[in-house]
Amino acid sequence: MEYLTINSDMFALFILPILIFLARVLDVSLGTIRIIFVTRGKKILATMLGFFEIMVWTLAIGQIMQNLTNITYYLAYAGGFAMGNYVGIYIEEKLAIGTLAVRIITMKDASELVYYLKSKNFGVTSFDAQGTTGHVKLIFTIIKRKHLAEVVEIIKRFNPRAFYSVEDIKAVSEGAFHEVKSSYDMNFLNSIRYKKK
Repeated sequence: MEYLTINSDMFALFILPILIFLARVLDVSLGTIRIIFVTRGKKILATMLGFFEIMVWTLAIGQIMQNLTNITYYLAYAGGFAMGNYVGIYIEEKLAIGTLAVRIITMKDASELVYYLKSKNFGVTSFDAQGTTGHVKLIFTIIKRKHLAEVVEIIKRFNPRAFYSVEDIKAVSEGAFHEVKSSYDMNFLNSIRYKKK
């Protein structure tokens, strides 16, 4: 009997708070990713994540309700919530889901930047404009989120002082998206072009 009491005390003091913490990390991470899926219009994925999120939350809150006088459970619950936000954002960054619009404004000649972006198969629209300091070049490209770091690195390489902004896009109907094409595909396309001439 004494052994069982020690085990149940250890479970209540250490193991259960850890389980509450982990459950809260999981449910908040799922919630963060679910919200991202909702904003991206992914209904089925958001629905499935919502189901598992609320199941885990119910288990965690149930343990709190059974032990309202134990401060350790409250701390585990709050700590799990905080860590769950961090983990959810980290997972979303790694998944890199979605489409972005990148707008670049530069006073410097942007022909090399535009040419290089096009050579890397990014769809680019550019035109001349007038800014507060004079003539500027506006460059627009729609990219997959996973290519953002690459595009920013290209911008900084060609014009470190260029102003750029990034915005989430919910839907895109048509456009040229960055794809790595094999040399076979490029040779085939070039042969078709020459035959047409």
